[in-house]
Amino acid sequence: MRIGLDVMGGDFAPVAAIDGAILAAKELSGNDKIVLIGQEAVIRSLLHERGCDASLFDIVHAPDVIEMGEHPTKAMARKPESSISVGFQMLKHKKLDSFASAGNSGAMLVGSIFSVNTIPGIVRPLTSAIIPQEVGGYSLLVDVGTNPDAKPDVFYQFGLVGSIYAQNVYHVKNPRVALLNIGHEEEKGNLTTQSAYHLMKDSKDFNFVGNIEGRDILRNKADVIVCDGFTGNIILKLVESFYNIMEKRNLMDDYVQRLNYENYGGTPILGINGAVIMGHGISNNIAIKNMVLLGRDVFKAKIASKIKHALLNLNGGFVVE
Repeated sequence: MRIGLDVMGGDFAPVAAIDGAILAAKELSGNDKIVLIGQEAVIRSLLHERGCDASLFDIVHAPDVIEMGEHPTKAMARKPESSISVGFQMLKHKKLDSFASAGNSGAMLVGSIFSVNTIPGIVRPLTSAIIPQEVGGYSLLVDVGTNPDAKPDVFYQFGLVGSIYAQNVYHVKNPRVALLNIGHEEEKGNLTTQSAYHLMKDSKDFNFVGNIEGRDILRNKADVIVCDGFTGNIILKLVESFYNIMEKRNLMDDYVQRLNYENYGGTPILGINGAVIMGHGISNNIAIKNMVLLGRDVFKAKIASKIKHALLNLNGGFVVE
């Protein structure tokens, strides 16, 4: 397979991207190839400085860069030769199997929707984060920022898509799907979560186990935790800050180390017709490496086709409008 990497995206680009690509290449099979997309002279210079044979990669020249602070839609239109725009064009025309970037997240979302398109029936594409459990294993938190506001039908789809992702990429059998709320009882929460609960509680499309509270997030109560993107992003940033505090205080142990975002690389944009991975803007070489490897895993798991199949075979009495 061909894995596209935006070399110019991220706070530490292009150095972190090149170093991460070199690390990832060592873990890929002979049938996999990383396609480095960005300013060709910069890419070749950095590879030469590291004594790395440029023939290990395919290099695609993209002279422009979409900066972090640029408006996503305007930037995509004004900079068709940016590394993100070129990557999405290659993905659209099947010249890549997956595409990853730690650059402008808004541009990555816009590019996904307007190049490979949203899967028919998906109301809102979503993103996720891996939350390590204290007793081992992980939970998948959905959404983590893509949809700050979400209606009950969108919550239902989050549960469905999250369950498919957890089962096929992280190999969780019959994932337990829970709704994050302010209490375990069915009537707790605001009108949105109450309505979402009633849609989800009798679902035959995924294994719904009810509400969980914030104190349950790290306690192995669910394999998929559903919430709106506003709440999910706050949780994600809180976990990151907790890890940073523990690191500064030299209070690391095996569990705290598992909270390090570098271990997970990024998140796929779920609900689109392709394998697109968004990385953290502060991604270093380790995070970039894991972002590339995640792109490989998401493509090979055929997540998009499995979501399509699930939407065509909804049997829980819930119809997507």
